[in-house]
Amino acid sequence: MFLGTYDHTLDAKGRLVMPVKFREKLEGGCVITPGQEDCLTVWPMDVFEKEYNRIANLPGTDRDARMYRRMMYAVAADLTLDAQGRIPIPENLREWAGMVKDVTVTGSGPLIELWAKEAWESERSEAGDFFSNISSPLDLDGKTI
Repeated sequence: MFLGTYDHTLDAKGRLVMPVKFREKLEGGCVITPGQEDCLTVWPMDVFEKEYNRIANLPGTDRDARMYRRMMYAVAADLTLDAQGRIPIPENLREWAGMVKDVTVTGSGPLIELWAKEAWESERSEAGDFFSNISSPLDLDGKTI
């Protein structure tokens, strides 16, 4: 499980040092994909394999399923940590997320999200407003939280 928020900086080659607490779970490799709200999602390989199987079972005749599949796979990158705990973020994915230098790494349960620092600040503010104004239980896919 990935928890916490960490500020890091991309090096000149577009590599990002992953937080020490996250590295062990990424030792088997990871996949980085576009995320929602203009972040990048880092999937540990075992979690990605489950998502891959779930997506593979979506109907090919469903346009939304095809679009999701395209976004997940067309620009996904299969990566491994180097000896210093860095992952090289491909240029096309850095552009997708608007990452130039400062990156916020957030734990998101089974996944990691990578945000351009300014985008994270905006998202955090919006999510904070949402969270502080919840007045009744939320129904998420039939599960109340």
